Amino acid sequence: MSQIDQLNKAFESRVRLGIMSMLMVNDWLDYKTIKEQLALTDGNLASHVNGLEKLEYIEVRKRFIGKKTNTSYKITPLGKQAFQSHINALEKLINQL
Repeated sequence: MSQIDQLNKAFESRVRLGIMSMLMVNDWLDYKTIKEQLALTDGNLASHVNGLEKLEYIEVRKRFIGKKTNTSYKITPLGKQAFQSHINALEKLINQL
């Protein structure tokens, strides 16, 4: 298997790379923070977090703060492992050059 085959297709998108990178270093992040930091539209962010949630790479928490809904995200142990493996494969690929 080549180094390129070890890359995870779930992280090919720059948006997913950004989301996972943010969640690797933060416990919980809310929707608004991710949206602002990555300069995303609601639809773009929603589609990517839905995809990551289906893969069980992130956990979603919905709650109320006062009368407003608040949606937050946390990376799962499976997500951490998958993302770290992807980063390791990228590093190996770069070091091969």
